Amino acid sequence: MNKSLEEIAHIFSGIDYKMNPPGDSVPIYGTGGIMGYTSIPLYQGPAVLSGRKGSINKPIYVEGDFWNVDTIFCIKANENIDTKWLYYNFQNTDLTKLIEATGVPSVNSKSLYKLEFKWFEPDEQQRIAKILSTSDAVIEKTQAAIAKYKAIKQGMLHDLFTRGIDTTTNKLRPRFEDAPQLYKESKMGMIPKEWEEKSLEDSTDYVDYRGKTPPKSDFGVFLVTAKNIRFGFIDYEISKEFIREDAFENAMSRGKVKNSDVLFTTEAPLGNVAQINREDVALAQRVIKYRGLEGLLHNDFLALTLMSDGFRRQLFSESTGTTVQGIKGSRLHKLKIGIPQIEEQNSIVKYLLAIDNKLQTEQTYLHKMQLLKKGLMEDLLSGRKKILISDNTNEDADTN
Repeated sequence: MNKSLEEIAHIFSGIDYKMNPPGDSVPIYGTGGIMGYTSIPLYQGPAVLSGRKGSINKPIYVEGDFWNVDTIFCIKANENIDTKWLYYNFQNTDLTKLIEATGVPSVNSKSLYKLEFKWFEPDEQQRIAKILSTSDAVIEKTQAAIAKYKAIKQGMLHDLFTRGIDTTTNKLRPRFEDAPQLYKESKMGMIPKEWEEKSLEDSTDYVDYRGKTPPKSDFGVFLVTAKNIRFGFIDYEISKEFIREDAFENAMSRGKVKNSDVLFTTEAPLGNVAQINREDVALAQRVIKYRGLEGLLHNDFLALTLMSDGFRRQLFSESTGTTVQGIKGSRLHKLKIGIPQIEEQNSIVKYLLAIDNKLQTEQTYLHKMQLLKKGLMEDLLSGRKKILISDNTNEDADTN
């Protein structure tokens, strides 16, 4: 048996908050989450917030006092209806099918009220919500670990590319403030005296793949575009474009990629850096390929230094454009990097790869848990997977 949202909950509209008195105790919610704070509540949780306009498919569960703006509905469950269970039903529903506007996506309350959900008795609702909440807790803990490792990596990037590693002690050099005699000025800021300061054009082989991109095809050689290159990795799923096999040789006549080559985006977006991990690809416009000169610069070190604060300050100071930032290759190639001896490069890379490995482990686990939760939601909320009700109500419910 199904029940409609109209049978189990009430929908309340949001209100503009701009005339509210200031405060820091009551969160103000929009479709993207918390957007500020006020001193007076509009509603009190538990409740489900669901987009009316803009981001439609991102329901939010809230407790306590809150204010919701007029782009997001507040949905209050009726008595004896578990709000968390209702929230997971919203997560498990493709709300975009309710969109009625052709411009900015929007949904009206009449359409929401017609949504139907598989009906469960209150005790089953609570048990389903408890199981899915446990999955959410693991996901949130993993996301917190990822955020922690990202912060650690950012801090290490700063230290390693300003202080480097003394290979005799295998430790960071003392800070500039404590031992200024160990450092010299550079375009990157203060760097160790032993490091060379060179431009990208003097330390790398590079190819700027500007010019006309070969005609696209439904199959053939994968075309890595600026969209695919993220900050630190290549996403082969976000955009899938191909060129014909017979156009590949011409497109890459200036140099095919090799594993570990460094790719850099010059516009839309500017400054994303990643190393290629396959050779059977072509590169599109707005992508530059760098390869460190043998014996001088390792690609792993090059990729990391292009992510460092010192390099990025140079990059954005030389960029042009307001709505879309970009940089000409002729300017980019003249930007400077600090280059230690190969042994020190290897030590710096080793430190950062240890953090990257932890990040990768957590991100893989996060993806696994998100898939597990998705499957659980589909099974539990549809009734395909039954909950075994224990005689002891204090025990957790099992599923089969």
